[in-house]
Amino acid sequence: MSAEPGAAGRPGRHVLILGGTTEARRLAEALARDPVHASSYRVTNSLAGRVASPVLPPGETRIGGFGGAAGLAGWIAAHGVTHVVDATHPFAERMSFHAAEAEALTGVPVLALRRPGWSPGPGDAWTFADDLAGAAAVLPSLGGRAFLTTGRTGLHVFADLTGTWFLVRSVDPPQGPVPPRLETVLARGPFGLEEERELLARHRIDVLVTKDSGGGATAPKLTAAREAGIPVLVVRRPPVPEGVARAESVEEALRWLGGEGPHPLG
Repeated sequence: MSAEPGAAGRPGRHVLILGGTTEARRLAEALARDPVHASSYRVTNSLAGRVASPVLPPGETRIGGFGGAAGLAGWIAAHGVTHVVDATHPFAERMSFHAAEAEALTGVPVLALRRPGWSPGPGDAWTFADDLAGAAAVLPSLGGRAFLTTGRTGLHVFADLTGTWFLVRSVDPPQGPVPPRLETVLARGPFGLEEERELLARHRIDVLVTKDSGGGATAPKLTAAREAGIPVLVVRRPPVPEGVARAESVEEALRWLGGEGPHPLG
């Protein structure tokens, strides 16, 4: 799809990708790889900066917050952004609502790119919680040695569980209040099924705690838990803000950028 050139010969369409996920990186790669898209779109990838050494996608990159919805709207206006793709983590609820508010303030359309969530299958023993606090409340009834994969920034919610031993795996060391009985493994995924099997067995894990992040990159731990007969405590993902268009794949996002669906859903 062709585009009118912008100032100084730059493409007339400026896509701001609110990223940090595999989908965000794949969208940036798709836009850079395809000659039609590459000549039509200027791409800026925005990363929250929570990881010390992030894997940078193609295109321009900015790191750090915007200062709320008003700050994001101001950045969009100042930099001539024509499309915003919210490809943040499904649990980055605050950023998603800021993006929706920025759409209302600027009129620049926003697409929420969210990979499909997980569903339990035969042999799965899943318990659901609406948030981390709910997960912390029910966890002691499910097991005493937990593999906690809900992210290092939410560890403070579990800090009062003195009777539970926790294993946490993250790229960077956790900070702030943490559970007193905690072991941390520093590693960057994705992790294969054999690695997850070995991890659960070596640490004698008897309950897995995870967020419904969806996708295949982190799914092997669910398979390993099913094979080992380990219960899984799943935190449900928050909803996409009402009125924001949604896509479940990079291909759908590319069609949206080209003027074809998806449409806003409430």
